[in-house]
Amino acid sequence: MDIFEGRITSCGFDSGDRIVIGMWESSPFGSFADIMWAKPDGTKILIAPNSEIGDYIFSLYDFDEVKIEEIKIKRKSKEISFSTTDINCQFNWGKEISFLIKRRPLWFVATVEYFFGWLIFRTKTHGKTKNGRKEWYVVDKISRLKNAKGEIAGKNLGLYSKFSPKANFGFSDPPNMPASVLVRSHIE
Repeated sequence: MDIFEGRITSCGFDSGDRIVIGMWESSPFGSFADIMWAKPDGTKILIAPNSEIGDYIFSLYDFDEVKIEEIKIKRKSKEISFSTTDINCQFNWGKEISFLIKRRPLWFVATVEYFFGWLIFRTKTHGKTKNGRKEWYVVDKISRLKNAKGEIAGKNLGLYSKFSPKANFGFSDPPNMPASVLVRSHIE
């Protein structure tokens, strides 16, 4: 079982761009960050720090293009700023809501949490990857974004907004609301 522990932060923008950054503190690849970017025309781009990670993520999810680029990150307690060759973003979030039970069995995540995750956030906590592996998203904390700014190739993306329409990177998309989620991904 591959386990990734970290934070996924996501939102849409008035421009129609939707951006997801995963910052993984612990993973089979060590600590790293990746960006999933859905353009207004529906093109899905993965930005990964190296080919090994890019190939792994591409095998799990659906992308039209993979870019290997350095992702520069600055972190504060409830804020991240990140940049690549073309993308510059800053995300700020507020109070985090914690789940009462930290260690929950995967069957619970695939049933009870799946139901409430879909009902409240329109996300799926369990499903199959592109290459047929089982995956569970175990959410430990969630927070609504308070602010987000972004530029792509020097062009301002406008106001941040819901993650809509869905990007269809995989079996689940991030919450509709702009959010930052402390999460553990289990891939079997």
